[in-house]
Amino acid sequence: MIFEHFALNVENPSAIAGWYVKNCKMKIVKKMDNSPFTHFLADRTGRVVAEFYDNQNADKIDLSKKNPLEFHFAFMVSDAEKEMKRLINSGASLEEDLKFEDGSHLVMLRDPFGLPLQICERAAPMMDVE
Repeated sequence: MIFEHFALNVENPSAIAGWYVKNCKMKIVKKMDNSPFTHFLADRTGRVVAEFYDNQNADKIDLSKKNPLEFHFAFMVSDAEKEMKRLINSGASLEEDLKFEDGSHLVMLRDPFGLPLQICERAAPMMDVE
């Protein structure tokens, strides 16, 4: 099996997808302009990683009430401090800013819609960064 995507039933998937395209270098690879307004997003490698949609037949998750340790989207970066400031200026809010002895820097934010979003600058990256 190959992981395809993580899906969230949310209010206003178009706005959420637009924010991630504008601020996190994501791209929309497939979308529906009518209900349930599905948007599939891919990272810069072209891998589809997230689906946002608004399906009226299921409850929506209140993202703002979820602890970031329950789930979050995580992005690798080479400069967590710079990205944290940029995302906060774009409407994200700071939850936690952690610096580790090995030089890693992990920042937990919330996007403007309440979704937990982590910025990961690791001393030993798990893959190529930017």
